[in-house]
Amino acid sequence: MARASVLVVLVVVSVLLYTSRVAESAAANSGSTSFIKAKCSATRYPALCVQSLSVYASTIQKSPKQLAHTALTVSLAKAQSAKAFVSKLGKIKGMKARELEAVQDCLEEMNDSIDRLSRSVQELEEAGKSKGQDFLWHMSNVDTWVSAALTDDNTCVDGFAGRALDGRVKASIRGWLVTVAQVTSNALALVNQFAAKN
Repeated sequence: MARASVLVVLVVVSVLLYTSRVAESAAANSGSTSFIKAKCSATRYPALCVQSLSVYASTIQKSPKQLAHTALTVSLAKAQSAKAFVSKLGKIKGMKARELEAVQDCLEEMNDSIDRLSRSVQELEEAGKSKGQDFLWHMSNVDTWVSAALTDDNTCVDGFAGRALDGRVKASIRGWLVTVAQVTSNALALVNQFAAKN
C-alpha cells in the first residue's frame, strides 16, 4: 500500500513538473510570437511575415539578429523551392517556344537570387561578429544582395509580360514568385531593422 502511495506521489509530481515546463515554454513562445508580430508590423506583408516566422519563435526568441537571419533563411528556402518548381515546368513537353525561353530566363534570374540570398545569410553571420564600420560594411552588403535578389524575382515575373504568354505556366510561376518576392521584401525590412538598432 505504501508503494502505491509513493507511486501516486511520483506520478503527480512528474505531471506537475511536465505541466510547468509546458507552461514555461508556451509563455516563452508567446513572448517570442509577440516580438515577431511587433517587428513584422513594419514590413510590407505583415500577415505573411508573422505566418512564415512564428513557427521559428522558439529559435528567434526576442533576438532581432536571429529574426533577420531566420527571415533570410525562409526567403532562401522559398526561392529554392520555387526554382525546383520552375525547373520542372521547363521540362514539360509541348510548351510554346516563347514560354520555354521565358522559363529559361527565369531560371537564370532565380539562380542569381538564390546565390545572393545565400551570400546574405553568410554575410549576416559575419556582421553579427563585427562592430562599428565593419558591422556597417557587412550590413550594407546584405542590404545590396537582398535588394538584388528581390529585383531578380521581379525580373523573372516581368519576363512573362504580355498576353502571348498568358496561361497556366505564367500563372503558376507568378504564384510561386510573388510569394518569394514578398518573403524577400519582408526579410529586407527585418534586416534593415536589425542594422538600424546597432
